[in-house]
Amino acid sequence: MSHRFEDVASVRTMLAEAKYLADEGIAGIVYLADRLGKPIIVEGPAGTGKTELAKCVAEVTGARLIRLQCYEGLDESKALYEWNYKKQLLRIQTEADSDWSEIEDDLFSEEFLLARPLLEAIRAEDPVVLLVDEVDRLEIETEALLLEILSEYQVSIPELGTVVATQVPLVFLTSNATRELSEALKRRCLYLYIDYPDLERERQIVESKVEGINENLADQVARIVRSVRQLDLKKHPSVSETLDWARTLVLLGIDKVDDQTATETVNILLKYRTDIDKAVKEFADNPDELVPEGV
Repeated sequence: MSHRFEDVASVRTMLAEAKYLADEGIAGIVYLADRLGKPIIVEGPAGTGKTELAKCVAEVTGARLIRLQCYEGLDESKALYEWNYKKQLLRIQTEADSDWSEIEDDLFSEEFLLARPLLEAIRAEDPVVLLVDEVDRLEIETEALLLEILSEYQVSIPELGTVVATQVPLVFLTSNATRELSEALKRRCLYLYIDYPDLERERQIVESKVEGINENLADQVARIVRSVRQLDLKKHPSVSETLDWARTLVLLGIDKVDDQTATETVNILLKYRTDIDKAVKEFADNPDELVPEGV
């Protein structure tokens, strides 16, 4: 089996080329998943770069990204496969005078099979990154759909037999930790937790992702966001919201953020009224702490 990465350092280098700044922990797990042929459960708060990691790995390795967006009520027909019932019915109507046994065999052939993301990833002959996004939104019973695939990289279709992968896809399962995943699923995967980045890493992310931002503003944005995350909020700002805020400041031509500017633009960073009120109060009460002078 060919491998996508030579070593851990090459993972960091390649991801950096896609403007994804991976630390040693992230790079190490991606490298091991590639070498061991095991999926990764990527857990952490929303907006910390879990989905982006899978996208960037696909980009830098030249693999095709296949995404399954999970939601409550997702079933086998949307995740794995289903039969094209309309086409089957049409065949029955047009072949009404034919022998039924022949029609039945034909109805459950490849021609009538509609592959969904999981089956598509297993049958792919080209390199694939399979992203199972927000797996914690699935009901526990639905997780069973994933177990055979993640254990053996194969899918059993009663009418056609077992479809075995010709190449092992690199699989990312993201979770916002809204519920505990099953032990059976965890056993089959490596585990990676991505938290909010530290101050220096978030500053680097802002500098790499926001066109036209200067070093001082990027540093100030990272410091203010870190201070805001220390408040008791309903939802802390994600990295993607940090980037949106930084882009907003650049578009407005702001070189230095004061408490007034922070107050006027905080709705880009926070999305709940109660959170905005708390942040605005902090800006007013502690302008030097949240927006340090000389930064």
